[in-house]
Amino acid sequence: MKKSEMQESVIIFGACGRIGKVLVEAFSKKENTWVVAVDISHERLADIELVRGEKHVLDISSAESITQLFEYLMNEGRVPKYAVNTSYPIGRNYGRDFFEVEYDDFCDNISKHMGAYFVVMQQCARFATTHDVEFSLVNLSSVYGVIAPRLDVYNGTDMTMPIEYAAIKSGIQHMQQFVTSYTKGTQFRVNSISPGGIFDNQPSEFLQHYREYSRTKGMLDAEDLVGMVLCLLSPASRFICGQNIVIDDGFSIGGRHRKPT
Repeated sequence: MKKSEMQESVIIFGACGRIGKVLVEAFSKKENTWVVAVDISHERLADIELVRGEKHVLDISSAESITQLFEYLMNEGRVPKYAVNTSYPIGRNYGRDFFEVEYDDFCDNISKHMGAYFVVMQQCARFATTHDVEFSLVNLSSVYGVIAPRLDVYNGTDMTMPIEYAAIKSGIQHMQQFVTSYTKGTQFRVNSISPGGIFDNQPSEFLQHYREYSRTKGMLDAEDLVGMVLCLLSPASRFICGQNIVIDDGFSIGGRHRKPT
């Protein structure tokens, strides 16, 4: 296929999650953009609506499956130039209290989640360098990959912050720094965003505790992340590489709401 006939595409890994769905909708509204919605769930993908795009059931821990997806898109004239990884693979007994986490379960969760992010980064970088094309990947990390958890916000609830989560999300940031160093001199770049908490009808007591550490809003909506993702994928950020951008309404900054004097 001639270069003039090629169409740029953006791949959303984890397209059926809260953040993935919002990104699919946002990119579907952009002209001249072909959206490739990827998830491991047949049933959940059936609910995704695309204006311009296609759906693929895929296990992101399989390097071969990702390679096949890239080859298919190239053959169809839809060259992948952008990708966002919002997937959230979990293993056995994820989310237990710290003292209840067993070694095998810890390793299983690290392997499934951080391992899958490694495979996506590796295969996106391999594709970009092999074909010598510009490619921008955005990973989903977390504010708890940047700071220690504020455990007091969970007081009075059954909620907790899994240690596996902190290890995984900080690991993603360090992996992308390695990949950025390894791929210098190529047109591939990778960055991440680290959101604060995303609203999902959590207990009101937790929401109040959380908001006291924030500037004005507290828990974010998935839509609050779209602008930065669009920026990191665009030419406007062409020299931002290997970086992590925190989006948390000031939650990670020290201090709580001051009482009126």
